[in-house]
Amino acid sequence: MIELGVNIDHVATVRQARRTYEPDPAIAAALAEQGGADGITFHLREDRRHIQDRDVDVLMQTVTVKTNLELACEEQVLAIACRVKPDWALLVPESREEVTTEGGLDVASDSGRIAAAIERLKSHGILTSLFIDPDVRQVAAAAELGVDAVELHTGPYALAKRADVATELSRLEVAGQHASQAGMRLHAGHGLNYVNVRPVAKLPGVIELNIGHAIVSRAVMVGMKEAVSEMRRILDLCSP
Repeated sequence: MIELGVNIDHVATVRQARRTYEPDPAIAAALAEQGGADGITFHLREDRRHIQDRDVDVLMQTVTVKTNLELACEEQVLAIACRVKPDWALLVPESREEVTTEGGLDVASDSGRIAAAIERLKSHGILTSLFIDPDVRQVAAAAELGVDAVELHTGPYALAKRADVATELSRLEVAGQHASQAGMRLHAGHGLNYVNVRPVAKLPGVIELNIGHAIVSRAVMVGMKEAVSEMRRILDLCSP
């Protein structure tokens, strides 16, 4: 069965639009669990545009499925991760100007910052993953750092049109095969929705998909529990 990680960042985005107390990401996480989520993902950005420090603490106290904290290789958020000890830490690139994450980490060209962050997280018993583009060179570099998983960036696939869809899907498949052969868990995410998720879910070796914006958008119409249940049913149909 493919594991479904539900990213609740954009529940906090709605709350922060008014700088108020609702909707509460912790309540959204509980409803996502009821809908069949295998994990809850949340991104503590340096600029705190959505998830806040308090959210992290509350989520770590209340989520009963696995927790996946997205973060940049930045001292303050690394210190928070090491304090709260999520099950997984997903290292991602981060730019204050971007609307959402625009690409994967350039692990192959890293000067040691990523390696140091991985070592620090692992020393606190946290499983580590890297958000990377579906590129064999990046997969090989991630494997050399000894991470537990890679999450392939599916954004270009999600935005592709016509013939480019097959090209991007092929890139994901090739990179995924290399990740699995290197002994890493294969995760994927970014821009996946109720329609385009099916081909990605059927790729060989995919263990986990992390989906946020589409589920939160659907939840506005049908509620979080039902929105997650609908995605859960799609993934179950795609499982081998």
